[in-house]
Amino acid sequence: MLDAVFKYQFLQNALAIGLLSALICGIMGVIITEKKLLMLSGGIAHTAYGGVGLGYLIGIQPIIGALIFSTASAVVIGKINRTKRVQSDVVIALLWSAGMALGITFTGLMPGYPPDMNSYLFGNILSVSHSDILVLAVLSFITLSVYIIFQNDWKAYLFDTAFAEISGINTAVLEYTLLILVALCVVALIKAVGIILCLALLSAPAASAALFSKTLKGRIILSVILTLIFNLTGLTLSYYFGIASGATIVLVAILTYFILLFVTKGKCK
Repeated sequence: MLDAVFKYQFLQNALAIGLLSALICGIMGVIITEKKLLMLSGGIAHTAYGGVGLGYLIGIQPIIGALIFSTASAVVIGKINRTKRVQSDVVIALLWSAGMALGITFTGLMPGYPPDMNSYLFGNILSVSHSDILVLAVLSFITLSVYIIFQNDWKAYLFDTAFAEISGINTAVLEYTLLILVALCVVALIKAVGIILCLALLSAPAASAALFSKTLKGRIILSVILTLIFNLTGLTLSYYFGIASGATIVLVAILTYFILLFVTKGKCK
């Protein structure tokens, strides 16, 4: 495959996406799993499908529609989660379903044949463009910058929210920032693994890293490395066997996690 990389632009683009998505997944995946926000992240991810459908319907870039929908759902979920007036899991489930339903409805309202939405649902890292790389590079830079700026606050927030508040940290700002970053992360991963599969790429590398490192920094670094390995391995397998790239990357990540879990738990015994 190495020779093919130098020949084909689409493989070079895929490698760039794999590298950038590893950076954003490594950071966000660890924070999300530590704060037990995986299902919440799944809800945000699936509402993005409504934005993709709206983008097609009104003639804008579907990825912009996904960004609008996922960010809006992140703010709504964050607001409800803090007020405690309604069960957050109920709202997440409803937004999850509404996003998927709206995506189907919007594409169904389009004249003529509806567009193929599979690449947004399941991803296709081999079809990314220069503009996709640019968008992901900007999102990765934003994620990395925010993490560095709030690094100490994140540690206190993840350790104990009440302790963070007592320490004078504005946990509301951190929580909304985290949810919006989740929305950006989802949009960044759509072209790589798709809306449905992005939750696995956020959780599997972070969970694997947690088996070997107890520090936040260590987990993030290891998670970035593992995500990159999963991306490259899945991309290589999909290239040689002609199978879906997004699904292959996710299966590699999940299989590796269970192997590592079995090996580490076996050693503990």
